[in-house]
Amino acid sequence: MRIMPGPGRLDLDDRQLEYRWVPAAHANPNHPVLVFLHEGLGCTASWRHFPIQVVQQTGHSAFVYSRAGYGTSSSVSLPRPLHYMHDEGLDVLPRLLDKLQFESVILIGHSDGASIALIHAGGYRGNAASRVSGIVALAPHVFNEDVSVASIREAACAYRDGDLRDKLKRLHGDNVDCAFWGWNEAWLHPRFLAWNIEEYLPGVSVPVLIIQGLDDQYGTAAQYRAIEAQCGGKVDVLVVDDCGHSPHREQTVITLTAITNFVRRLVDQRRT
Repeated sequence: MRIMPGPGRLDLDDRQLEYRWVPAAHANPNHPVLVFLHEGLGCTASWRHFPIQVVQQTGHSAFVYSRAGYGTSSSVSLPRPLHYMHDEGLDVLPRLLDKLQFESVILIGHSDGASIALIHAGGYRGNAASRVSGIVALAPHVFNEDVSVASIREAACAYRDGDLRDKLKRLHGDNVDCAFWGWNEAWLHPRFLAWNIEEYLPGVSVPVLIIQGLDDQYGTAAQYRAIEAQCGGKVDVLVVDDCGHSPHREQTVITLTAITNFVRRLVDQRRT
């Protein structure tokens, strides 16, 4: 599939996904493409200029997309199924990678997006799985925690009574309620307290870089420790001081440097 620079829409038959293609100035066709997977309230636009910065620093092209129900992608019916991240990692992402026909990709996921990347790499065994060369997991979740539930409850109050809805509407437009309540109600569902994807970690054989803020309000050190202990491949962990749940926004330089070094190491390893 030929992708034009800038914004576009990808047809996956049952959904239309908005995307942004950021080509590197002198991209090596043998280099992995960086595929960005947004957080639970994110979309293509929520990454802001970060994908461009990563492309400029690494020399790798980037594909950034909004999942259905987010940004200007197709809407979805609510409530979302509690296995929505499994659906994204084991069904939607494989179909997307098959359609794009990238020979190799590095998945860069934030929060829900990082969990989806881990589910895909650890659980999917079709053609798309062989394309994943590495994972950058920003503030990943592999199980639910009390701190997650507490922060997500606070978000519901801010959405109902504060200005959070207005802020998110700038990103999601008519999808704003779908994006927020699809995420919020799933995470606060009583059955979601038992949500856990640790079973997929042994199947993750590619290198993983975890970047988590020391003051992450949605997850504790137990998240990255579980990934570090159980993944089938090499895992590097960077804990960032003075940083909450969004290292790429709160500590951009540190996060950008870590990702750049990780990508370069992956390419060097592929050459040897």
